[in-house]
Formats: sequence, structure tokens, C-alpha cells
Amino acid sequence: MAPYYGPDASPTQIFLERTFIAGDFICGFGYGIQCILYLTCAIFLWKQRKLRGRQSSFLLAYMTLLLVIETIFVAVQARTVQDIYIDNRNYPGGPWAYFLATQNLPINVMFYATLFLLTFLADLLILWRCWVIWNTAGQLIACIVLAFPVLLLLCSFVMGTLWTLQSSQPGLSLYSKLPMAYGTTYYVISLSVNIILTILISLRLFMYRRRILVTLPEEHAKHYVSLATIFIESAALYSIFALIFIISYAINNPINQIFLAVASSAQQIAGYLIIYRIAQGTAWSSGTLGGKLPTLRFASTTQNQGETGVTTGQIDTYQASEAQITPIEKNSTSTLADGSSPQQGYPPSLRYS
Repeated sequence: MAPYYGPDASPTQIFLERTFIAGDFICGFGYGIQCILYLTCAIFLWKQRKLRGRQSSFLLAYMTLLLVIETIFVAVQARTVQDIYIDNRNYPGGPWAYFLATQNLPINVMFYATLFLLTFLADLLILWRCWVIWNTAGQLIACIVLAFPVLLLLCSFVMGTLWTLQSSQPGLSLYSKLPMAYGTTYYVISLSVNIILTILISLRLFMYRRRILVTLPEEHAKHYVSLATIFIESAALYSIFALIFIISYAINNPINQIFLAVASSAQQIAGYLIIYRIAQGTAWSSGTLGGKLPTLRFASTTQNQGETGVTTGQIDTYQASEAQITPIEKNSTSTLADGSSPQQGYPPSLRYS
């Protein structure tokens, strides 16, 4: 039998430390994805800053603030691992005992503070998107719909502040009785906000799903009504992982550390995906929900006295709510006055399949 070279600790504590390291790794992996999404969104928004005006500047500032806080959060995570397992590995009781006994250190306070700020800022983004999507029904209706989520968000801010302060007290930690009570309450409220907003956004989008499918060609409609689109717009990605985390955290299962990292990264990634759709111009907006399709521009060639020029025309905004649509069958057998098919003379790409 091979000799045992492992730490002199209980299996529970060893598993706890393993999940701690795994969570740190996932945190770094998620940070890399966020950096890529940040650069992609920033390039789009920077190019469109004159066209979109304040919205591009606001989103750029918002993303930059998120990335700065996330960078601090990841750096703190890495420094904490070094402090626990390298600088103080011989602490009586082991590295985990050192971690629990030093929660009042600035590095640990920064960990809780940045985690709380990231969650709160991400909640604000989803709240804003919900307002944009419901505002087309009227500001009064939007205010009534969002009144309860806003109240919950304020409550989560208060509970999150108490959770951060209690978790960073000497002798206490994220897993102590009182901080855990605050933390569980905070995450339940925060998760409730996200679930409610997810349901409200999804409900509003599904209400318009059939309407958009009727008024838009299929290749364009998929940008607005596909299940993937609704999944992204409603930030359901975070809600799923946050629910798993809160369940594992409430029952005090060490695996919650992995899902805490996953949920935190998923929340930021969900926000970046929404901003990416806004930057691309495919996100839902008041114009989309108001029944207006994007203005179409086309180019036509004209030839005058041997010179070829290009003129640009513009199709007025299409009012879907007032349109009378007559579908044309794909295999239509209609003919023109000369007996030819309407599709003759068109390139294959413009013919019915």
C-alpha cells in the first residue's frame, strides 16, 4: 500500500478545499470569456457611438466599470489562494482554518464587496432591459409591472450590504451561522429579482412572438423570436446557475463554491450577450415592440447618357400593426400577361425554394 502524503485533515475539509480551488479556476475561465465579450462589444459600440449617441457611451462606461470590478475580484481570488496555501500553509489547523480566521483582512473584504457589486450592477442591467421591453405598453403599466422587482432589488441591496459586513468580521466567514443567514436571504432575494424579471421579459417577448413571425421574413424573425434569443434577452443563463448555487449554499454543501463562481461568471456573461445584441442592433427595443420594422435602404443602378450611377432609395418604416399581408404560395402557378412565370429572369437566390 502506497504511503499517504495528504494533509492531516478530515475528508470534509479536504473536499471543501478542493471545491475552493475549483471555484477559483472557474472564476479565471469565466473572466477570460468576459474579456473577449467586452472587447467585441466595445468595438461595436465605439464604431456606433455617433449613431447611437448616449446609449453607446453609457454602455461602454457600464461595461468598463464591470470589467474593472471583475478584474479586482479575480485578482483578489488569486491572491487569496496564494495567501492561504503558500504564504500561510503551516497555520495551526491548516489553510482553511487560516481562511476562516482572517475574514477581516482587506483582501477578504474586497472579495465580498466586489462580488456584491457585480451582482447588483448585473441586476440593474436586467431591470433596465425589462423596462425597455415593457415601456411600449405605456409608462404607467411599466411602472406597475416593475414596482415589485424594484422593491426586491432595494431589499437585496440592504441584505447584501449586511452580508458583506458580517462575513468580513473577525472570527466569522461566509459559512458562519449569521453571515450564512444574511447570505442566504440576500441570494434568495437577488435570485427572486432575476427570476421575476426573466419571467416578465419572456412573457412580453412571447406575446409578440406570433406577431413578429407574421410580419417579418423567417430569416429576419429568428433574430427576435427564437428560443435562443428569448433565453439571452431574459438572462435565463444566470437564473439557472444561481438557483443551483442557492440550493447548495442553503444546505451548506461545499460544492456551492463551484456554483458560486459559475453563477457569478454566468451573470456577467449574460449581461455581455445582451449588450452584444444591442450593439449589433438585433436586441428588442421599443421600436421593435411598437410594431415598426427597421428602415430598409436599397441601391439601384441608373444609366444616363452612357454613364452608370447609383441612386439610393429608402423604404419608409413599415407599420406592422396597419399592414395587410397577403402570403404567396411557394409553388404558385400564377403567370404574367405574356404567359411567363413571375420567377423567370430572377437569379436563383431570389426565387422561391
